[in-house]
Amino acid sequence: MAQPLTEDVVAAARKGDALAFRAIYQELSPVVFGYLRSHGVPDPEAVTSDVFVSVLQRVDRLVGGVAGLRTFVMSIAHARYVDEARRRRRQPQTFEYDTAFDPRITRSAEDEALAYAGTANILSVLRSLPDDQREVLALRFVADLAIDDVATVIGRSPGAVKQLQRRGLLALRRLLAGAGVTR
Repeated sequence: MAQPLTEDVVAAARKGDALAFRAIYQELSPVVFGYLRSHGVPDPEAVTSDVFVSVLQRVDRLVGGVAGLRTFVMSIAHARYVDEARRRRRQPQTFEYDTAFDPRITRSAEDEALAYAGTANILSVLRSLPDDQREVLALRFVADLAIDDVATVIGRSPGAVKQLQRRGLLALRRLLAGAGVTR
């Protein structure tokens, strides 16, 4: 069973305690993975591992306890996401044939319903938002960071984060209402 993430666990990790770092990894790696996946990172497991290798290398300099740790980890995750996005832009993309995208093939009503409710649809709705709104929503709701922590991660003021969150949620509401989704 995983050790809960407390100030004592963070302090022990700063001193090099492997079990404390394991507790940090077990608590925060699903959050980092979800954040990276929500941004469309092709291999979120590998990037999550990279994030925690960086955290391990610098955990001894951590300040701010549990809240500081969460902000620190998500700052590294954000930087790795940006690095990954830049790397993808520089490399040509290759695509394998997928029958799901072949217009000559029709899907059943069941397939259509499952696709509409599936993760891919949610990701496509999120991708339709402007980058800054999507970033704020991912950090707030996937990573579960406070507004001040999100502001630190993205380098904006807390007021700007609140506005981006509000605009992003309103845009999502409009997009989903237009697609026939109601409360």
